[in-house]
Amino acid sequence: MTLQQLKYIVAIDEYRHFGKAAEACGLTQSTLSLMVKKMEDELDVRIFDRDAHPVAPTAIGRRIIDQAKVVLYNVGQIVEMTSQEKELLSGRVKIALISTVSPVLVPGLFKYFGQKYPSISLQTEEMLTETIKDKLRKAEVDIGIVAGEVNDPAFLEIPLYHERFLAYVSQDSPLYSKEKINMDDLYGQPLWIIRDGLRKQVLKEMESGGEVTYERYFEGGRVGMLIQIVNENGGVTIIPETHKDLILYSQQSGLRPIINPERTRTISLLIRNDYLHESLLNAVVDAVKNIIPGNLLESVILRSKYLKI
Repeated sequence: MTLQQLKYIVAIDEYRHFGKAAEACGLTQSTLSLMVKKMEDELDVRIFDRDAHPVAPTAIGRRIIDQAKVVLYNVGQIVEMTSQEKELLSGRVKIALISTVSPVLVPGLFKYFGQKYPSISLQTEEMLTETIKDKLRKAEVDIGIVAGEVNDPAFLEIPLYHERFLAYVSQDSPLYSKEKINMDDLYGQPLWIIRDGLRKQVLKEMESGGEVTYERYFEGGRVGMLIQIVNENGGVTIIPETHKDLILYSQQSGLRPIINPERTRTISLLIRNDYLHESLLNAVVDAVKNIIPGNLLESVILRSKYLKI
């Protein structure tokens, strides 16, 4: 079994077509088929169901391909490590972010890398936290940026910054006259909130006590949409502090701090435990330091035991 054969089966899985995969690998289709057949004979399993249209992995083939991605990822790490010794930063880096962080960081990440490291091909994608973890395990992304603690021994978490949550209140709401919003003030109010993420981080105690019920959810991750919903329908929504400067100036009059207790979250960088490209981590952290106000930054990114910053 060779690394080339591992690359071939990953390509076939990606394109789901032997001809297209062969073209991407710079081979003839017959040569690609022969190399995959040799690998199947060596392992004494069928990796692909060739009768399926499009071609698809078998059950064992799926597991082999997922492991092949990890192996190729680790080989790539060795190449990157040697490049790092030469002080070179180049190639592709894939960063997955949760949707409530993406609008805050992605524009600045592209600007920073475009100016500082033009040889790096930066790719970003929004995902749910569980999807980010799954993609990291399969080595399909290089770095994840998530909220809260993951507490998974397969990953290394590096806190980047802390932020408060703010309430955005409709002008028609009785809460609009308040300068600050107590958590108790939210009882009985029409509340619009992102179902997957912010709800768990902000309303955990209230929900566990059965004190909050919802007739409607906003299924998605766009804070701007939540604000638009509140403007059109009344009520209250909760947004992260770093989104304050992303909303219209005319809408900022609806923002209120949340107290008793104050609600906060920590945004962290998530990598596999076997990740080796320290220089790239430093580049990402430096980008975040240029995007996020200094008073929100976590001290660990200034003097990290993991990163040479």
